Amino acid sequence: MDLLFIVLAGFFIVLGIAGSFLPIIPGPLTGWLGLLLLSFAPSVVLKNSFLLVSFGIALFIFILDNIIPVLGAKKFGGGKGSIIGSSIGLLLGILFLGPFGILVGPFFGALIGELITNIKNKKGALKAAFGAMVGFFTGIFLKLIVGLTFAFSYLKTLWYLS
Repeated sequence: MDLLFIVLAGFFIVLGIAGSFLPIIPGPLTGWLGLLLLSFAPSVVLKNSFLLVSFGIALFIFILDNIIPVLGAKKFGGGKGSIIGSSIGLLLGILFLGPFGILVGPFFGALIGELITNIKNKKGALKAAFGAMVGFFTGIFLKLIVGLTFAFSYLKTLWYLS
């Protein structure tokens, strides 16, 4: 039974790290689910306080990740079009350009989204796209840090089992 929980936990930890880049997967919460599953393994001891604090961090980053791109776009003069466009651009960028799409997809998606919603202001759309991209990458960075921290906790726990 230990092996099942350990493997499932590892799967969710890795999925949580992937969720740092893919907006359809809530990365921090998925990674935390891996830690929760690990705690169900009979030979693993994870303190409830650790699970509660790590859940609080995961939830906070999840919520913050939805706010940061909006703040970035608004700070640079953008709106909903640039936010939605950056998410769609990321998905299409990864789909068609692979890892390079992570870099260019959000920017061009935000630019196109802002141009669609505010076609008169091309210079403002470029500025808003940059702001949305900065916010989007800030969110990715925060989610990645949390995901890697959860992975470190997972590996550290397994290290002490052997």
